[in-house]
Amino acid sequence: MSKPKQSFLLVCLLISILLISGNSASESNEKDNAYTASIMHNGLKRVYLIHVPPDNKNKQMPLVIALHGGGGTGSRMEKLTQGGFNALSDREGFIVVYPDGLEKHWNDGRSVKEAGWRAHKENADDVGFITVLIEHLVKEQNVDSKKVYITGVSNGALMSSRLACEKTEKITAIALVAGTIAENFAPRCSPSRPIPILMMHGTEDSFILWEGGEIAEKLPRGRKFGRTLSVPETVKFWVANNECSSPPIITQETDKDPKDNTRVRKEAYSDCKDGAEVILYAIENGGHTWPSGHKYLPERIVGRTSKDIDANEVIWDFFKRH
Repeated sequence: MSKPKQSFLLVCLLISILLISGNSASESNEKDNAYTASIMHNGLKRVYLIHVPPDNKNKQMPLVIALHGGGGTGSRMEKLTQGGFNALSDREGFIVVYPDGLEKHWNDGRSVKEAGWRAHKENADDVGFITVLIEHLVKEQNVDSKKVYITGVSNGALMSSRLACEKTEKITAIALVAGTIAENFAPRCSPSRPIPILMMHGTEDSFILWEGGEIAEKLPRGRKFGRTLSVPETVKFWVANNECSSPPIITQETDKDPKDNTRVRKEAYSDCKDGAEVILYAIENGGHTWPSGHKYLPERIVGRTSKDIDANEVIWDFFKRH
């Protein structure tokens, strides 16, 4: 590989590793019932974008918290999902919140201080921040505390896993896209109950690898980003935690867009304790992307985006079943 090409790929990697975000921030305004707000936690001002459905008076509503990837922001997460959660919020009557990580990253449990991210170097209390944010929204926005859902992509998915492990009592269900569990954190993961888990992961993800191990191992890089469990290991962990007693029901989703060169295989473990589930959508030939989401970087960098399923719709359908 020539030096200019390798340098270009390395720059793209450093920009996009665990990014999955739009190229520019979305505008928030009163017209679409979205606005930016903040709370103080541990002496830091923590910012979030919130979208509230128009018909929101005198009733408790579910809450969906969507966590951006590393290098992203809440508004870029909104763009990555193409405003899909906002549209569902208006139609289905739930609140969606897009928080900002500390300097664009989440402390997801990895030991990657050498990467230089403040969230990891300072061991940021992001678990505490999200917990306080939930409590604040339950009080100020009349959120139903029994219907609190977390979803995240990449670094945000790893953070969602950490929250499921450490704050199970606060969370009803989680959905992970292009992310599993940090390998060094996994031994400390001890959920207090069975919790419904949805996963979506591309088999050709070059950042958080399907087979696990060093993040972005297949791409040129100049520093370490930590290690993750494989997708099968992560599924096995949650199946054991949820005490699922039957083998999965495996089905092939409809190939709605043959031109995207992906297929989606669904593996559903439904016979689990307390009505919990573990569901995997394996995106065959899919990359480090949000299904039917914004194309934030060229395919040669992040891989294919599946158009066979809409991640927003699938995630919300999963959440509202629980």
